[in-house]
Amino acid sequence: MLFLTKISGSCALLLAVATLSAEAQSSPYSTRMEVVHGKPYVMVMVDGRGPFRFLIDTGTGGQALVGTELADQLNLPTVGDTRLTDPSGQGDHRAEIVLIDSLNVAGAEFTGIKAVRHRLYGEDATCQGLLGFTIFKDYLLTLDYPSQLVKLDYGALTPDGENSVLPFRMPDGIPIANLSIGDTRVEALFDSGGTGLSLPERVASRLKFESVPASFGSAESLSTRFLVKSAKLGSDVHLGQYTFARPFVEINSAFPLVNFGSFPMQNFLFTFDQANLLMRIESTQKTFHLTASPTTLQMRNAPKLKPPDPKLVPVG
Repeated sequence: MLFLTKISGSCALLLAVATLSAEAQSSPYSTRMEVVHGKPYVMVMVDGRGPFRFLIDTGTGGQALVGTELADQLNLPTVGDTRLTDPSGQGDHRAEIVLIDSLNVAGAEFTGIKAVRHRLYGEDATCQGLLGFTIFKDYLLTLDYPSQLVKLDYGALTPDGENSVLPFRMPDGIPIANLSIGDTRVEALFDSGGTGLSLPERVASRLKFESVPASFGSAESLSTRFLVKSAKLGSDVHLGQYTFARPFVEINSAFPLVNFGSFPMQNFLFTFDQANLLMRIESTQKTFHLTASPTTLQMRNAPKLKPPDPKLVPVG
């Protein structure tokens, strides 16, 4: 399995106040979500101990990743291993898989969790682990950024002609949906563990910018170091009924897809329905402005293609 390294940050934005849906208000499980640099963190119990601080990362297509210190502290048993690599496909290494008997999030209990044991870097080193997207497959997962709440609910979303409810696919356990950049329709990974709006060079080469893309910084993966550029788009970005007016974006040579990270995501209340492959996006504001910011760049690992246990984590 593959997907997907992360480039942290380069965008700051105006935050809109989202409206709570009826389903979100009646959620059987909810807890406070701490939003730091746009990323959502929650407190969880692991094997009855804690609470520990975990990042909810929709860009991680599996159940969980646990930091090495916490895995050692809890003496989590090793049940296998997996190979980690970066998007270039070069330079991989092995990581252990550990078993978590019980993990409690917002009062919801998850059992028999297979998590990758791996060191956390950069901003992620401020927490003890990551909760991947597929751990929430049996629930409607709501990330309510304006109210700073995580909610888990039962039920299903209903299509509305791609106004606020959009279809997505998840071939590697991560949500990928369409958005439009001007007249160009592209696929984007919706990545709460990422940061800004990042475009692959192959996509950026087809677009118009208000100025020539300039060097923004550098990022480093497991095997390569590469330049990241930034520029203001000459066209708007459309997501359903919502518009980002000529936003500043990153341009990189590592991502295979557009990355719609936590800074643009935090304008909204997001609800994900994995059973029906639908996500609902809610906000009281229709137009947003995304501007460049000096956040440090960072790359993260992604597991390499191999026949996997479906519960294993492709990090990214």
